[in-house]
Amino acid sequence: MVTQFDIQNAVRALQLSGHALCVHASLRSFGWVEGGAQTVVEALLAEGCTVLTPTFTEYGVAPPPALRPARNGWDYDHFIRDWQGIGKIYTPATNEIDPVEMSAISAAVVQRPERVRGNHPLCSFTAVGPLAHALIAEQAPLRVNAPLTALAAMDGFVVLMGVGLEQMTLLHLAEQQAGRNLFRRWANGPDGQTIAVETGGCSDGFGKLEPVLASVMQQIRVGQSLWRVFPAKRTLAIAAEAIRREPLITHCGQTCERCDDAVLGGPLL
Repeated sequence: MVTQFDIQNAVRALQLSGHALCVHASLRSFGWVEGGAQTVVEALLAEGCTVLTPTFTEYGVAPPPALRPARNGWDYDHFIRDWQGIGKIYTPATNEIDPVEMSAISAAVVQRPERVRGNHPLCSFTAVGPLAHALIAEQAPLRVNAPLTALAAMDGFVVLMGVGLEQMTLLHLAEQQAGRNLFRRWANGPDGQTIAVETGGCSDGFGKLEPVLASVMQQIRVGQSLWRVFPAKRTLAIAAEAIRREPLITHCGQTCERCDDAVLGGPLL
């Protein structure tokens, strides 16, 4: 059984106390945590950390003709889906998250009364802790990666708890810093009119960056969970350079329109 004490010991061993941490986690990877996801969050806060985590939602709507850029990882003529955002208007006050894609730890963070949630209808981040407002303040529909930019500026870290690089949202910012335009998707704005918003693309190929990033990675095991820790600023610089040098390094290797268009530089805006 993993306790709050075990998690705090790991934070100290990694010298993460007092830092801003972007956490991507699988609670199941720990085995059994006494107190569940909230114990993980409480342990990080007890060490003076600020916890930043993705809290994505299903507020997407269909793209209107005026908001359909070319090379956008999207087959406008043939893509059919059930649009979950019809009739919905997102606000940072909601505690709703995607129940399939988001972790129990993301749900635990967004449910805390003191949390600060970003203003992005599809890909919000939420933070709790002393640096929460500074991390979240600049996120907007066309500034999806602003919390990650702030994380790097604060010399923060990304912590992968039992998950792979495929979950590391920071690598979408690395793509952007390498010169790629981010994809556009669509949601209802505050007035109910459809707006375009920035989103990341396919991340299934991000594991191919692991050898490139090995030199800056720390790791520790907490219960059954393997934690891998990356300094945000250095990781961004290394990953962006690798993507510029070898654009196909992020491609998932499958038939994937999003990866194909990302390698070409993303949407034509």
